[in-house]
Amino acid sequence: QPLKDIFEELDIGYELKITSAHRTPEQTRKFIQYYDEEVGVSVFIAAAGYAAHLAGVVASETIKPVIGIPIDSSCLNGFDSLLSTVQMPGGIPVATVTIGKAGAKNAALLAAQIIALNNNSIREKLIEMRKKQKEAIENMNI
Repeated sequence: QPLKDIFEELDIGYELKITSAHRTPEQTRKFIQYYDEEVGVSVFIAAAGYAAHLAGVVASETIKPVIGIPIDSSCLNGFDSLLSTVQMPGGIPVATVTIGKAGAKNAALLAAQIIALNNNSIREKLIEMRKKQKEAIENMNI
């Protein structure tokens, strides 16, 4: 939900697909190829729990930025997912955010920042969002 909320607030188009690095590897590969080559997405975001190999698989199939979100789905509360996502071998980078909902929010914002490098409208919306965050904190002290 945090991804959707931020993308909608910033007016960034997105597509949500559920695939698995282990259970549907061919579907995952086709999804990446289609959105990379035909649709031309700017950034991929992959959320995964347990072994959390999805972001690495996505990164192995594209040169576009990939952001991994570790999900707290196991008895290890996402620590296993964090390590699986962040421990990529040299040459296949994955930007990794924190575990869970805060990670999803940060992944959306990081993706928006990457897109804003070439999109002034998104850049201005991000600046305004930061301004609102600052004002919300300052207003707590009144």
